[in-house]
Amino acid sequence: MLSDALKKTIRKIHQQVADNLTDYKPRKSQNYLVAEIAKTLSGEYHKSQRICVMEAGTGTGKSLAYCLGALPYALANKKKLIISTATVALQEQLIEQELPFFAKNSGLDFQFDLVKGRHRYACAQKLKASLIEEPEQLGFMPLLKSPLSEMEKKCLEQLVSAYTTSKWHGDRDAWADTIPDKVWNLVAGDKHSCQRQLAEHQHCPFHKARNRLAQMDVLVVNHSLLLADLDLGGGKILPEPSKSIYVIDEAHHLPKITRDFSSASATVKGTLEWLDKLAKFNQKLSNTISTQRAIGMNFKLADAITDTQKELKKARDILDGLDITYNEDDVYRFKNGELPELLTNLSKDLSDSSHLVSKHLNKMHEALVLDVNDGDVKPHKADPILAESGVYIQRIENLNKLWNNLTKGTSSSPHARWITQQNYKNHHDHLLADSPIEVGFYLKDKLWQECAGAVLCSATLTALGNFDHFAFESGLAGEEGVKFLKVPSPFDYPEQAQLLLPDIKCEPTDKNFTKRLIEAMPDFIKKEKANLVLFASYWQMKEVAQGLRTKGYNLLLQGESSREYLIKQHKKNIDKNKGSILFGTQSLSEGLDLPGKYLENLIITKIPFAVPTSPMEEAQTEHVQNKGGNPFLSITVPEASKKLVQSCGRLLRKEKDFGRIVILDRRLISKRYGKAMLDALPPFTRKIEY
Repeated sequence: MLSDALKKTIRKIHQQVADNLTDYKPRKSQNYLVAEIAKTLSGEYHKSQRICVMEAGTGTGKSLAYCLGALPYALANKKKLIISTATVALQEQLIEQELPFFAKNSGLDFQFDLVKGRHRYACAQKLKASLIEEPEQLGFMPLLKSPLSEMEKKCLEQLVSAYTTSKWHGDRDAWADTIPDKVWNLVAGDKHSCQRQLAEHQHCPFHKARNRLAQMDVLVVNHSLLLADLDLGGGKILPEPSKSIYVIDEAHHLPKITRDFSSASATVKGTLEWLDKLAKFNQKLSNTISTQRAIGMNFKLADAITDTQKELKKARDILDGLDITYNEDDVYRFKNGELPELLTNLSKDLSDSSHLVSKHLNKMHEALVLDVNDGDVKPHKADPILAESGVYIQRIENLNKLWNNLTKGTSSSPHARWITQQNYKNHHDHLLADSPIEVGFYLKDKLWQECAGAVLCSATLTALGNFDHFAFESGLAGEEGVKFLKVPSPFDYPEQAQLLLPDIKCEPTDKNFTKRLIEAMPDFIKKEKANLVLFASYWQMKEVAQGLRTKGYNLLLQGESSREYLIKQHKKNIDKNKGSILFGTQSLSEGLDLPGKYLENLIITKIPFAVPTSPMEEAQTEHVQNKGGNPFLSITVPEASKKLVQSCGRLLRKEKDFGRIVILDRRLISKRYGKAMLDALPPFTRKIEY
């Protein structure tokens, strides 16, 4: 239960924060969120399962709400607060604005930091080693296929110089300019060679950053890092789930990111090639290890590599001989995820043999680490070998993950499985891929049942007005004690915006729809204002843009310049009272913030229905059909509804914003699902033409 003392503390903090916020206005919706978060985490709704899912519209102040509702409780109960986001932009906003403000004005004594993956930091030893004359000769870069250019060499020299003079502390994101991937891969930290137990690495940037974590009360991470920790069992990268309260911001991204994280893929012939290199490297690794045990380990690893190569050659022959028809993207998807019997039988053998490669390679790697710790092998000699073995360890782990996943049946846990045919000038290859269709059970087992509490929030968690779709995807459907909250935005939608559905006498399914868009668009663009026109496809956007440009329209077109440049130019046009027309696709329908005068006229050309063309989407459709469902109504329509809400959300960003939304898709009126989609939108003043 939430104690009276904690209630009093939260009220006091809220008042102090409010007193220091410019133009602060009390919001019932925000107060409600704060109270419900605190009640949920204190166990008022369920003793053990303390989870709330909240959809809060733009302008509600979600970040302040979860800081007020969760942080006082976490501090009082000696729990860590872990805030996970999907985008770098929100991480930066939390670290640079929201949390510093809250720390300064709340009166709470807490420390916070941003947690990033190891690969975002340089390794001090690799920086030191890169000082040799020819960086491409470094032993720890088996993946460097071509020499560094002069520009890349200069960049590397600048990194080393800045680090050695303490002007840069090894964080990739803190470097003023872009660091080419090729250069960064030379010096980036990795978990296999840059280990804390190695004396030469104890002061590497990553380990310095990790040393600070124990002192932190609030940790800001991204969803991928959160999943990486859960995959290791929890508590390996981040604090233990049982001692942590999680805020999952931008939670609508979590199911997809979880699915991507759980997927695996690998080529067949490409794998055979790097296994050949690993077989040669095996001897180099063995020769570096001081102990006599290296000889036995060397033989075991060699045998496991040979067995894996033998089985992979069988896989190559099976795939070459399959009587299948690839689609226009050179992809063939296995129906219901069921592999041919020969491939199914081979999967078990490849899972076993690749596991042995991983096991023996890890043992040799650990033996060399021990030698370095004992002083039997010099660090400068071991570092490049450890880094190279680390590359192979990661590759073999991924290979094992793929073939292990392919051994699993699909009846209880459905999987999408497919082959992509890769054709090159001199040879061809096959890429095998496996991805779970449903990931809710993974999140349920690894996170929801283990954590001390969780708050999931986003502006778009419902689809067609309810949480059913998200609850199923995230593993929260039917879970006892989970609190679902939908909190409206403080905006006065009827006063601030009009939703216009003009009768343009043509639907998107009509072959003349693009031509009709070119004809009708001038009637809805306000040349003197800020316009954003959203399309469901690049090709249609380009066609309409070409048609309007012949009529004299000046357009800013996504794809012709970087997103940053387009937005900057758009704002510059408005600041000069020129008016601006920005054309974009779905990637501009989320996370684009154009407040006030920077967006007053939003045009949405069609409902953003996803066409199930990827093997993953096709497998999802097939799975729903197999269960007797309608994939269009259970997947396509809810997803499109959510995206339409996100698109409409671009118009009003602040309480004083105003403008108009024009939707040129008559299916919102003519189709049965249209009414549900319209009802899911905010209550704008509607004008529907007939």
